[in-house]
Amino acid sequence: MPASKAQQRAVNKYMAANYDRINLTMPKGRREVIKAHAEATGESVNGFINRAIAEAMERDREGGTRIE
Repeated sequence: MPASKAQQRAVNKYMAANYDRINLTMPKGRREVIKAHAEATGESVNGFINRAIAEAMERDREGGTRIE
């Protein structure tokens, strides 16, 4: 059963209050490569991207990269 308009508004309001959005641009075809990799590791694309960012930030901190 599709969500009602009221339910959609409630979800949109919750998302706006609790999450930030980033528009990511990449070359054509890259999205499908990322999607396949995420599925192979049992993750969503969003989950994979968030994990990759967190791991890169941790490596940068441990490696002494200057972060301003």
